[in-house]
Formats: sequence, structure tokens, C-alpha cells
Amino acid sequence: MIKRVVYVGLISLFLFSSMLTSSIEVDARNFSVSAQASILMEQESGRVLYEKNAREPLRIASITKIMTAILAVESGKMKDVVKVSSNAEGTEGSSIYLRAGEKILLEDLVYGLMLRSGNDSAVAIAEHVGGSLEGFVYLMNEKAKELGMSNTLFQNPHGLDDHEDHYSSAYDMAVLTRYAMNHPTYQEISSTKTHRVEGDQIRVWTNKNRLLTELYPHSTGGKTGFTKRARRTLVSTASKDDLDLITVTLNAPSDWHDHMNLFNWAFDTFKLETLVKEGEFTEVEDAFYKGHIFSSYAFEYPLASNEVDQLDKRVTLYTPPTEDKREGYIPPQPVGKVELSLAAERIGQVPLYYDAPEGEQKKGFWSRFLGVFQITLGVRSGD
Repeated sequence: MIKRVVYVGLISLFLFSSMLTSSIEVDARNFSVSAQASILMEQESGRVLYEKNAREPLRIASITKIMTAILAVESGKMKDVVKVSSNAEGTEGSSIYLRAGEKILLEDLVYGLMLRSGNDSAVAIAEHVGGSLEGFVYLMNEKAKELGMSNTLFQNPHGLDDHEDHYSSAYDMAVLTRYAMNHPTYQEISSTKTHRVEGDQIRVWTNKNRLLTELYPHSTGGKTGFTKRARRTLVSTASKDDLDLITVTLNAPSDWHDHMNLFNWAFDTFKLETLVKEGEFTEVEDAFYKGHIFSSYAFEYPLASNEVDQLDKRVTLYTPPTEDKREGYIPPQPVGKVELSLAAERIGQVPLYYDAPEGEQKKGFWSRFLGVFQITLGVRSGD
């Protein structure tokens, strides 16, 4: 691993890490992927480990319901009692057999949506959360824009082929799933194998995702999909040895095998490496800074064994004050950054902070704000 430390007076600093994908060649796969479009993404970093036509807009069928589910989860209405409309009852395709006029928890509707792919459940959720079907579709597309899903347009909450322009891409669906998996409630629902609904009518639902229920021991959830025009679509997640993965396939005749093969290849090929540890940052030799620089969070990134030698770490800090100006001097916060590159492609950036020695006055909020502002403008502090 190459490490270089540089001290400069004028720097431009981003406060949050920026995690990009890398196109470095890694170990070859010994299998083919049946899907028309597919992607394999590492969840923590967002690094794309494999892709095939991943940005191509295609029909997506019921994996649409991932967006429906996360909007319901984020609505704060999961404990609401929903009265099912006749419009929801009459929805065609896969169903949890809702009856017009019956009352059911929104939370149970989301389970029915994700486990049994209920199109009636999707409409009931949309009408309750969005106020109307049209209102909910608006929310879906606004969320897609917020997440940067640039090859996506939603026209319904379930994915039926009732519009010509309802589509997404494998990449966009991976981005959505990565976002959704940060929510504990969504994680729990997506990973549930069976769910029981109490009430006037007792329902017991088994998840249609065979990777989760029987085929793949490392599966942590996902969503199945099928229509005659979209064919088989599948989003799935898996975890092993601290590596969390997302796979999406669109129009995949052999989707179960595609996902298992991609997951197994990634688990065999990549390891989640900690490139910057949380806490004291020890890769500093200057006497003024040594022992006083720290990172507020760790930066982890998936690497293949043949990529380690192509990793570059560059540390940039404010020029420390001269001896005659050190008394009472407190550097701005953040005081620098670590830039991480893989084969000359930047993969991330982590801010570094100065922890003042014991007894030294800490800076207040506005002083820290001014320090950050000065860094952004390239203004030197302490002269």
C-alpha cells in the first residue's frame, strides 16, 4: 500500500466521503449471467463489482414494490389501520385477497406486498400513504429523483404492465435497494420468511423469495417479480464475512442461479478492507499533529487481493504554525482529509479533525464553522 503525506496551506475540503465505483479487472468468473441486464453492488460503499447493461431502462415488474414498501415505512403510518377500497380489491394479478371494506394494519399490508407480492396490497398502501393512486406515484418519482435514479419512471405502485413508460434499470434498482436496506424496518420485512396476520381473518404468508426460504444460506432478503412483458426480475441481498451485497437481474431466465453465482463469486473474490480506522489517525509524522489527528468514522471498501497494490492514500493537512505562533493556536475543524484512490480512480475521501491537547481551549460552534468556511475558500488560518 502506497502512503504519501503532504502538508499544504490552501486546500478545498469535502466534509463527507465520496464513494465511487472502480473498473479494475479482478478474478475472472467461470459462469455466465442469463439476465438481459444485471448488477452486483457492495452495499456499504456502493461499489459496482459486476454489471451487464446495468443502465438500460427496462420493464421491472414487481420489484417496483421496493419503492412502495420504503415509502410506506418512511411515512410513519405503519400502525395505521387501513380501510381497503373496492379499487384495491379489484386489482389484477398476484393478490393477498383483500376485501373491500375490511380493515388491516398498514404494516401487515407491507408484509403482504413484499412476501406475497400483493398487487391489491400495493394499491391499498398507495391510496392510504399518498392520498390517491396518482398522489403516491408522484411520491415514488420524487423519491427516485432524490436518490439519483436517472433511468427510472414509475406509473403505478405494483409494476403491472398497464403503462408503456413504467421502467427502471438494474443500477437504479440497486441504488434504491441500498437506500432501503439502511432502514431497519425494511430490512426486517425483506428478510422475513413467514408472517401471520391476526384479526377477523387470520392470514399466514410465506415469502416467494426462494433464495431466502430455501436456496441460499447467505440470503438476507429481496423482492421477486414477473409479468409477461418484463419476464423474470429479481432483487436480492446477501451477507457473509461482513460483506453485504446487492444483486439485481432484469429479464433473467435463470435468475436464482444468476444471483447465487454472482454472490459466491463476490464472496470468494472480495474482502471488506478498513482503509481508514475510526479514532486516532496515526499516519502523521509532523510533531505538531502527531497524536492529535483523528477520523470520526471508519472507511471500508471491498477489494480483491490483486487490487491492494493499486491503492493510494493521500493525506492533506493545513501547514502547522511556526514555533513562535503555536502558543494558543487551535487549527480549524476539519484540519485536513484523506483521499483514497484505486488505480488512479478516487474511491473516497474522509475528513480529519484536530483533537486539542488536554487543557487547550476547544473551539465553539461558530469558530469551527468559520474554520470550515475558510478551508472551503482556501483562506489560511493562524497567520
